[in-house]
Amino acid sequence: MSESVQASDVRRVVVLGAGTMGQGIAQVMAQAGYVTHLYDVDAARIGRAIESIKQATDRLVQKGKMLNEARSELIGALVPTSDLAQACSDVDLVIESAPEQMELKVGLLREVKALAPERAILGTNTSSLSITEIGTRTAAAARTIGLHFFNPPPVMELLEVVRGLGTDEGVVATSLAIAKRIGKTPIVVNDMPGFATSRLGVVIGAEAMRMLESGVASAEDIDRAMELGYRHPMGPLKLTDLVGLDVRLMILEHLHREIGEQFRPPAILRQMVRAGRLGKKSGEGFYRWTESGPVPIAHKR
Repeated sequence: MSESVQASDVRRVVVLGAGTMGQGIAQVMAQAGYVTHLYDVDAARIGRAIESIKQATDRLVQKGKMLNEARSELIGALVPTSDLAQACSDVDLVIESAPEQMELKVGLLREVKALAPERAILGTNTSSLSITEIGTRTAAAARTIGLHFFNPPPVMELLEVVRGLGTDEGVVATSLAIAKRIGKTPIVVNDMPGFATSRLGVVIGAEAMRMLESGVASAEDIDRAMELGYRHPMGPLKLTDLVGLDVRLMILEHLHREIGEQFRPPAILRQMVRAGRLGKKSGEGFYRWTESGPVPIAHKR
């Protein structure tokens, strides 16, 4: 491998995937001054993502939390594209934000590796999949790293930087410097199933689901217990709705295979995913989501 790019030389970023996370990551990178290409195979999804960013930043301007000039610069730094070759032609940093499926992520990053300069860092926003496996299967282990953002990326301070077995220490150092430039507080985690945050977070979320399933308390009261009793900014069931029940199910299935029985997905989670109740993105999960926010709903035992 040629020498990886240094943080001071990173100017062009490509975010792969214009879903909820990709959209938020693109906003964060553009706000930090990077020319940010937002790629998706679905041109309509890209359009919706750019429009959402415009609306979100417009609200920040109206509330006095962002200058109009800064908003204009942010929007100007965003480059929507469905042409992967063009987006990757001179990229310094790639951040993959495709759905949490190993084959999909590996296939996409293999494609990017063939198109991008050898210096480019290949980052993935996976919340649980092995960075070592992704790096090995793309034949780019030294420059592959986990850059795990949290939802919503423009608001959440943490960035989990995940070091694969073959990740070059220079790539780790560059990633940490980028994290600080974009206003995040990074932690460095070795590549183990679930890393640090997902492993802890899904255990709490899964137990909250089992409590709801067995009738311990309502979803609203389980969440309130964690928000008021443990100072969590958001309860585990509301957070699951925000992340997506399908995403939580995939993470739990992966950790169940890799670690053991404590990560077996609750039956209620499987049932709700089969019913299409995926949380905020589908309009209903453990809560019903309206324009004014989440509304508690009764759950049958």
